[in-house]
Amino acid sequence: MSIPKIDPVLLEPLERPGYAIENNANVFFNSLTNTVEMSSYLRAYQGFESGYTSGGSSPAYVNTVDKFSFITDGNATDVGDLTVARDSAAGQSSNTHGYTSGGAAPVRNIIDRFPFASGGNATDVGDLTQARLTAAGQSSETNGYTSGGYTIPYSILNTIDKFPFATNANATDVGDLSVRRSDVAGVSSPLFGYSLMGISSLGPEVNTIDKFPFASNSNATDVGDITQLGSRASGQNSAYHGYKGGHFGSTRIDKFPFAVDANATTVGDITQSRYEAAGQSSTVAGYVSGGRNPIRTTIDKFPFASESNESDVGDLTVGRYDVAGQQY
Repeated sequence: MSIPKIDPVLLEPLERPGYAIENNANVFFNSLTNTVEMSSYLRAYQGFESGYTSGGSSPAYVNTVDKFSFITDGNATDVGDLTVARDSAAGQSSNTHGYTSGGAAPVRNIIDRFPFASGGNATDVGDLTQARLTAAGQSSETNGYTSGGYTIPYSILNTIDKFPFATNANATDVGDLSVRRSDVAGVSSPLFGYSLMGISSLGPEVNTIDKFPFASNSNATDVGDITQLGSRASGQNSAYHGYKGGHFGSTRIDKFPFAVDANATTVGDITQSRYEAAGQSSTVAGYVSGGRNPIRTTIDKFPFASESNESDVGDLTVGRYDVAGQQY
């Protein structure tokens, strides 16, 4: 897949297993077509062309899949529908499809899949191990993950589910978070999934950063803290860092490193106080779309290369919150 030529200095390098840090390790300039191309290894956790915002409440339940450009700032367009209108689902991305897992109401175990290349409606391709909502979504090159959340009757979960991108199949339980929590945000590096913040089983909000490996099925470990206690945040990721874009009661953009286990630092603010928004990631910027306080249509963007505030770059087709995010 190709896009118009981009200045390679804008693209962050990527650390791959068994390789030293290399400039543009998964980005290649094709001199025959005068384009920059991205390998499949990178597409799963950073997009090159488009962000997607799926589902949500407006305040009625929404089945809309919106798409907006990473190349040119502008408004989103409606490109398809989920199999059922719902909010509070988790979002995942493969090299070719977006996934929306779980959600409500009523509480769902559905894993929906929609195509990036052609647009179109989603299809139901499997089930989570438990129906749940307000879980976090993470993506490796080959699998989608859904971590935490809660189910009905009310029970907060610590389960990490995994489902394959290559085939249509149900998820399997592959591990646990360090503490049960709902209303969590998801971040992905090439090697690990991260679950940020949330509401614990004991009631209070937490600032925990959990990390679990993609290479093996195992439990998550607590590797650091976000700068504030909180929940209902959006997650983004560059090649080197994870980000938290705002949360309930806060506009802060926090950043933490992938290379070492460490606490987050505050690097900027989103344009509006909002929560329950979707997070998307390109190779050069993080995005926050939708949310409420009140209900928002705004698509915000912040750069990975510098520590700065977000800017408003467009609008969704309809204002909504409790949305899931994907990228291509």
